[in-house]
Amino acid sequence: MLRAYVGMGSNLGDRIGNLGAALSALDATPGVAIAAVSSTYESEPWGVEDQPAFANLVVGLDVDIDAHQLLEACQRIESDLGRVAGVRYGPRAIDLDILLFGNAQIGTTALTVPHPRLLERDFVVTPLLEIAPGVLLPDGTPVTVDSAIEGRVTRRLAPAPD
Repeated sequence: MLRAYVGMGSNLGDRIGNLGAALSALDATPGVAIAAVSSTYESEPWGVEDQPAFANLVVGLDVDIDAHQLLEACQRIESDLGRVAGVRYGPRAIDLDILLFGNAQIGTTALTVPHPRLLERDFVVTPLLEIAPGVLLPDGTPVTVDSAIEGRVTRRLAPAPD
């Protein structure tokens, strides 16, 4: 088993409910066990700014599957929960991104780990540091809020969803 971290976001419909449903679906995935869940945070949209605020969290997973299998599970969950292709960085019912997968560095056409913009996004860094203080990228770079200037967290919405 190794630890993976997945960032989740939703800004359409029942944001908190969407995050909870995605957590339940991840937990039901063979080879995946939830180890930690951050609080839920509200963040400013970025990229496309004329859209509702996002609800975000990060989940730590103990996995016994490979990164591409986790990606397939995340994409299936997104589809099952109503995500449809649309404007890049636009509104979405649910979004799941693999942030870290153990100490792996992966660069394929389908998957890049660590997530290439992890350090720039406050909506990822803040919840990640809540559940994994002192976390490092595979190259030893510490994850800090110093460079996290996109998608600013505006408030803590709630403790981790059930």
